[in-house]
Amino acid sequence: MKVLMVLTSHDQLGNTGKKTGFWLEEFAAPYYTFKDAGAEIVLASPAGGQPPLDPKSDEPDFQTELTQRFKADPAAQQALANTVKLDTLASSDFDAVFYPGGHGPLWDLAESSTSIALIESFERAGKPIAFVCHAPGVLRHVKAANGQPLVKGRRVSGFTNSEEAGVGLTDVVPFLIEDEFQALGGLYEKGADWLPFVIEDGLLITGQNPASSEAAAKALIKALS
Repeated sequence: MKVLMVLTSHDQLGNTGKKTGFWLEEFAAPYYTFKDAGAEIVLASPAGGQPPLDPKSDEPDFQTELTQRFKADPAAQQALANTVKLDTLASSDFDAVFYPGGHGPLWDLAESSTSIALIESFERAGKPIAFVCHAPGVLRHVKAANGQPLVKGRRVSGFTNSEEAGVGLTDVVPFLIEDEFQALGGLYEKGADWLPFVIEDGLLITGQNPASSEAAAKALIKALS
């Protein structure tokens, strides 16, 4: 079982002057879920090397058992510091792909032709694809084989409008996932704010928020077995 994890390389939170990137829990929880299931994991990002960590996700309030495990794991830190450039990889080398969130992906991965083509390649090959929190936003330009938006007519979730309002970034993000999915014809669903909520539509797996990270990763493993 070989899983590709794709992280953002974008570190600017719009024009606020603040930093963003990937969300620590959304990386750590899936990483160890896959690792403990015996998966071989490859980490990638558009720029390669160390992806930017959203500094907010490193605050004490957002730490979990698995983020603590990461901080005590030099091998995992080394792997994260040396992500492979996304444009050097092919879906044929992997069994599944997982995209952690954080706000960063809304800017780079959502608009990346490399990422879009990679997701389409996984999907066409009948391999599981999973996205959590803001990462479902990377699907906005992804097309199904019929040329329609991949999310059209599919059950999907992702960071809610109310959660975005809760973190005060409604007017900062380039688009709102809930609105975008509905505009694309997606069958958007959500649970309570900040609680785990994962939707599986065939081999398309989407989690709503950071708390959904581990459950989304477990759903991906289940889809592989």
